Parts: sequence; structure tokens; C-alpha cells
Amino acid sequence: MNMEPRYKPMSSINIEEYMPEKLAKAIANPLFPALDNALRSGRHVSSEDLDNHALLIEFERELGMFYRRYNAELIRAPEGFFYLRPRSTSLIGRSVLSEIDMLVGKVLCFLYLSPERLAHEGIFTNQELFDELLVLADEKKLMKFVTHRASGSDLDREKLYDKVKTSLRRLRRIGMLIPIGENGKFRISESVFRFGADVRTGDDVREAQLRLIRDGEAVVHQQEPSQSSLLDGFDADDTEHHDSEQTMQEGEV
Repeated sequence: MNMEPRYKPMSSINIEEYMPEKLAKAIANPLFPALDNALRSGRHVSSEDLDNHALLIEFERELGMFYRRYNAELIRAPEGFFYLRPRSTSLIGRSVLSEIDMLVGKVLCFLYLSPERLAHEGIFTNQELFDELLVLADEKKLMKFVTHRASGSDLDREKLYDKVKTSLRRLRRIGMLIPIGENGKFRISESVFRFGADVRTGDDVREAQLRLIRDGEAVVHQQEPSQSSLLDGFDADDTEHHDSEQTMQEGEV
């Protein structure tokens, strides 16, 4: 029985049949290899990243088709930033962030919505973020990240501060904040709305975000464990694992 091979020599392929001209133009762009790698690693591309964001805007439809071949969606959030959302059958890796990463992300989103952001010209420090976390979040919950006691010592607070800085480094790598200089200063990106999907609607978004922080909520809806991912495609080697990891539901944002 003769079976036609699935592979065809390039000389016999009509390239237009497999790749529209505009998609070929997008992939041929010198920015694409680094952008593609960033998206696959979980990075969020916001308007601050001018060239990459412009490339995604221009070729959104074509690149959406491209990533669907990998069982992944190229998402453009209401705030304008882009990210990849792999499905359970995707060829692109998936993982979750730790609970403390989630909490820090939600505090960043709260600060993004706050009047203080304008007063600070959008710039915050690691210490300011940490101080805000201590004010907003439940202290007993925070101390569980470093100790089994309900309240922690000064040493425990130092350990917690180190964990928060580690979370900020992870969130920086996936595009949630932009470092300013070498002194722990940063500007919060619009991409932090990945942590604020629950507050996009409503009369008082800051109050809703504050409730999520104080209640320790990361999601409203439940989903099957096999589908759970916080920031799909994030590098698994960079995650910390806890007994009570929180995840963001696919389709929320």
C-alpha cells in the first residue's frame, strides 16, 4: 500500500498555503526571535516596551494564528498588554507562581491604582512595597511564609523581606515592573492587571483589590488542577512551591 509521506520537500510546497505573507513578514522581523522567546517564558509585553508592543499590535491577528498551532492563545488584555496563554495540550511550557508572588502582585496592582503612584511619579522602592504589604495584608498570613508562629520576630521580618524581594525579581522578569537604576526602585507596569482581573468591573476598583489582598484571594472561580496556571508559560525553575499555592483561572483575563 502506497502512503504519501507527510513531509514534503520545500521545492514542492506552496509557501502561501502554509504561511500568509503578513505572518512571514512578522516572523522575519529582527525583533521577533527575542519577542517570541520572551512570550514563551511568560513575559507580559506592555506599551512601555515600545518596539515589541508595536510589533504585536501590527501583527496581532497573524501571530495569534501562529501561536494557535502550538495550542496557545496570544492575549491582548483590556489594558493593552500582551501575553501567551497556553492550553493544557500546548507545546509551550506552563507553571504557577507561589502564593507570596501572587500576594505581592496584587499589592503592586493596588499601588498602580493608588493616588500615591501619581505623587511618586509612578516610582516605588522595594521597601515601600514591603511596608504597604505589611499594612494591607493579614500579618498572620504573612508570617506563615517564614515561621509557624502567629507573629514574627525582627529576624522573621527580615526573612519575609528577602522573600518579597525575590518575588519582585520574578515579577520583573515577566514584565510586571520596570527597574529604575540600581537602588531597588521600579515603575509598575500596566501588566499588573493580570493580578487585578477581578476588579476590572465595579464602582471602586481599589476597594475591591484591597479586599482581595486582605482575604488572601487569588481567584473567584474554581478549575480543574490540570488546567490551573497563574502566569502561563512562566519558567518553572523560578517558582517556589507551597502547600497552598494560589492560581489564576484561565479565561479570567
